[in-house]
Amino acid sequence: MIYTGGTIGMTEDEKTRALKPIDFSYMKEYVPEMARLDFGIHTVQFEPPVDSSEMSPEKWRGILSIIEENYCRYHGFVILHGTDTMAYTASALSFMLENPDKPVVLTGSQLPVGKIRTDGKENLITALEIAATGNGDGNAMVPEVCVFFQNLLMRGNRTTKLHADNFNAFDSLDYPLLAEAGTRIRFHPHLIRKHDWNRPVKFHYALDDNVAVLKIFPGISSATLKSIFSIPHLKGVVLETYGAGNAPSGKWFLDPIEDAVKRGIVVVNVTQCASGLVEMSAYKSGQSLENAGAVSGKDMTAAAAITKLMFLLGKNLPVEEVKGMIPQSIAGELS
Repeated sequence: MIYTGGTIGMTEDEKTRALKPIDFSYMKEYVPEMARLDFGIHTVQFEPPVDSSEMSPEKWRGILSIIEENYCRYHGFVILHGTDTMAYTASALSFMLENPDKPVVLTGSQLPVGKIRTDGKENLITALEIAATGNGDGNAMVPEVCVFFQNLLMRGNRTTKLHADNFNAFDSLDYPLLAEAGTRIRFHPHLIRKHDWNRPVKFHYALDDNVAVLKIFPGISSATLKSIFSIPHLKGVVLETYGAGNAPSGKWFLDPIEDAVKRGIVVVNVTQCASGLVEMSAYKSGQSLENAGAVSGKDMTAAAAITKLMFLLGKNLPVEEVKGMIPQSIAGELS
């Protein structure tokens, strides 16, 4: 169990009422139900704990390093994480950890584990059970990076945070659930990625964060586009467009994109919609973007698209190879 930070590891100061991190070596005092689990749990804690909004590629490397150092010692890993950037971390780790044969389950909570009404206990206990569950053949039931929250187990790179304060904060809108937890945990094995026993597990640390996200909106100016695309050392942009991948079709909009593509910047087109697929050939405005050199992100979430760009650019591949791999699934991130 790796505690990175976040609300789940907080308790309320009796005097000030401010939230403060707890020492996770005392976690069993807050969740005594852990003692009833029929497997051992080892805990590693980030020092100091990291607020979710402070998560970064460097912190992702730190998480991956802990997993790699302990990979042969445990059946699975649970990462306790703040909810605001959990989908980004889950997406990044899905690319950084190639062909896993063990579960990596991210979870957290909307209320601190020390609160009476906390959702943290249920999320934590069930995430631990999932990480320890085998498929009957001596192998892990869920050998992939996933997110468990409010009874739902989701593929990590398909997960989106939808609510700021509801307990059902996350959902996987474009890929079915991997499991649902009720009186028992109902897994859906046909939807879970399988480990390829002919290939090794690989750990990738190289990420290139010279990327940006550009969300278009009515009234966006040419100056805004030119400013984004002129960022020094920029290598990739995730363009959040309307509907099925549509955007303005005027030269003022398309020319900066086409110029950026000619300079070797990879532009990935994903939809602003909570769910759906980018099909640039469906409308004239989408075709114009495609002609300008943008690449379809299909049904990838914005979090998956940005972390996939970081991962592919970190491999120092030729630009055309990166563009060719964007619309191909490498970790189950798109259909």
